[in-house]
Amino acid sequence: MGRKDDCRDDVVDISSENCVCDVVRAIADAQENVVEMECDVSCARSIQDLVSPVRGNGLDTVPFILYDKKGKPFKGFGAEIRDGRFECFSSFIFRVNEVDEDECCAILELLVFDDDDKACGDPCEQLNNEKVDDLSRTGICITVDLNCFCAITCLPAVSLF
Repeated sequence: MGRKDDCRDDVVDISSENCVCDVVRAIADAQENVVEMECDVSCARSIQDLVSPVRGNGLDTVPFILYDKKGKPFKGFGAEIRDGRFECFSSFIFRVNEVDEDECCAILELLVFDDDDKACGDPCEQLNNEKVDDLSRTGICITVDLNCFCAITCLPAVSLF
């Protein structure tokens, strides 16, 4: 496997100094608009699956995991009120809802699996043995500065609506 000196991609237009920002922006564009790849699972593959008119598969979301500058997976937290009490959610898995083109900030929604509103110690613990159909939107959003991240892992495109 050769090492790339930059994070340019054949499908995603990487135009700025921050490739994480560019990839998240491309996911947002593809989700809004609802060539054979070398990787079976990649951001470019997930984006292509999402926008491919041939497939007509009903996919509407590219879930992803972000990594901080130390290489640690980023876990988001949020809360909602149920029956007059706060209920906390945490997740390593996100859906982009909006990207600020100028500031490279994004509004991300926490995604969780049904009946599992808290992420464990790492993304694999949260994902292992879960049914794709059980992945759901929480409606809980966080605003992040995409310049604070150095890597992104895209999961295969899914249908959440």
